[in-house]
Amino acid sequence: MPVSPVKTRIPLTSLGHLITEVKKQLFGIEAPASSELTGLRKYFNSYTLQGRRNYVLATYGVLALTAAAYWMHRQHKKENQAPSSTA
Repeated sequence: MPVSPVKTRIPLTSLGHLITEVKKQLFGIEAPASSELTGLRKYFNSYTLQGRRNYVLATYGVLALTAAAYWMHRQHKKENQAPSSTA
């Protein structure tokens, strides 16, 4: 099993944990305590599984809204192009 380049044995398939360990060991960045997170950072962060999940759900939501808006615009465009016969 491949291991990360940092001191702990973390599988490379766990990218989130690998990034957290690299931040901690190479850059000295520690995860903030939950009381330090305020506003949107409390719900959207890269330190907790809930924060990562919220990013994923928000991304899927934006993609779904974009697809729905495109589909509705395309349907509206087809309705406005009624066949006009001048003969």
